[in-house]
Amino acid sequence: MEIARWIILVVAAVTAIGGLCADWFIPFGARQHLKNPAWMPHAKFHNAQAILMGFGQGVLAIGLLVFIPLGVGNIVLAALISSIYWAALMVAPMFPGTAWVDPEFAEATPTPLGLHPQQLIGYILLCLLAIAVLSALAT
Repeated sequence: MEIARWIILVVAAVTAIGGLCADWFIPFGARQHLKNPAWMPHAKFHNAQAILMGFGQGVLAIGLLVFIPLGVGNIVLAALISSIYWAALMVAPMFPGTAWVDPEFAEATPTPLGLHPQQLIGYILLCLLAIAVLSALAT
């Protein structure tokens, strides 16, 4: 169960600080998000809201795994909390008028394995969470 705990801790840490780093500090992502002059203030508001939700979910999951006695229930709960941000990211493009990337950045944005970067990261992290839960349930 310790391996599951560490896997979820890594995913929770990425969930907590990933959005902030990608959308505010890393220049390529920041130009497309919080530092994009073409974005309306309300769009930036919702981006900041998503960053803070990810931070809260990541910190909550870390707290469950660090400060509460380890058990299968805590592992599953921490994985669920960590997965909400990434699951929401995966279904967000289903809403009308949304896109993985703004048209002005489409050519410059790499698509490894035919996926947009946040898609690829999301799939990897969700798979890691599933592996962690299955590992915990098997012990």
